[in-house]
Amino acid sequence: VTPIPEDERGDLIAAYHRRLFSGDLIVETRHARAWAAWENALASFHADGATGESPADYARAFARLENHYFINNGFLDRDDHILSQIGRIAQIPGTIVQGRYDMICPPASAWRLAEAWPKGELKLVGQAGHALSEPGISAELVDVMNRLRRQRRALDL
Repeated sequence: VTPIPEDERGDLIAAYHRRLFSGDLIVETRHARAWAAWENALASFHADGATGESPADYARAFARLENHYFINNGFLDRDDHILSQIGRIAQIPGTIVQGRYDMICPPASAWRLAEAWPKGELKLVGQAGHALSEPGISAELVDVMNRLRRQRRALDL
């Protein structure tokens, strides 16, 4: 929040968007690093709030991609778009891997999705936040992929 003037803090996504896509590499990098530091501080259950400075190219790519996604409302028609369309995937099995302490994508959202999705399975990982680098998240994802591989082999695909 700090790099954004107080009078623009009512819409941080738009304020960052103007800076991340300003055409001025110095401005873009400065704000991209602030964006990435905020995300990194929230992403891991094990984070102590202190993060190192992301490399400029990584920070810019990451922040611009994520901001573009947010500025376009996740490319969804409305907030309940996925849940209201769940019937379209009702018969497709899937696994939702969710960190119990995820502050970016709240576990309640994953719970609502799992409740609405007949073939959906929720794997709630304790001692984990949002990041793929969380040991519990990565281990659960590997388990899910191994299970899919075994199922595929059993079907002789």
